[in-house]
Amino acid sequence: MKSAAGPALVAERGVILAVADAAMAERLARAIPSLDGQRQAAIASSLLHLRLLVSRGAPDAILIDGYLLAGDPLPDALRPFTAVAPVILLAPPERQAEAARLVAEGEVEFVARTGDFIPLAASLLARRIRWARMSESLLGPPWDVVRGDLGAIFRHEINNPLTGILGNAELVLGHSEGLAAIDAQRLRTVVDLAVRLRETIRRLSDAWERRPSSLTPA
Repeated sequence: MKSAAGPALVAERGVILAVADAAMAERLARAIPSLDGQRQAAIASSLLHLRLLVSRGAPDAILIDGYLLAGDPLPDALRPFTAVAPVILLAPPERQAEAARLVAEGEVEFVARTGDFIPLAASLLARRIRWARMSESLLGPPWDVVRGDLGAIFRHEINNPLTGILGNAELVLGHSEGLAAIDAQRLRTVVDLAVRLRETIRRLSDAWERRPSSLTPA
């Protein structure tokens, strides 16, 4: 396992464990059966360290210990990370209600920080790694069954309209004083999901650009 203090985590290859307790982070990393030479765990002992790792690329998943978030409202504290990768939150049971909306929207998976929670957290991380591998297999050989410039399709046919959706939603959200609270919240959900979709499109486009030249469609 590579820690954050060692070699940099390779984007899209592994998980980030944002846990201040180094011993607990090591236990988590050892409990994830899907970690191997290609996928590893990087450990962030603070939010600042987590932001640094996230800036290097999008991992398969991010586990965040709620103690690192102090008393910050969970939606505000987690939004910068849910826009990059699925988040698994470790937190005391009393914060579960606060996280309920994020869980319902599929942004976060909640693990109560009580009893022996390590196996559950590790299994959720392993599941995210399996899903990432499955999505990568859809982009693997044989590339020759895909005709045309798929990268251009990602960039122009999908990303450009999505950028318009995101820009207009953010514009309306910036003048949301007259909106009902529930409508403003729904609009923020649109923005969050659009950001996540944009990141997914970027990853797909990058995967297409990195395909072996020998498999480039004629």
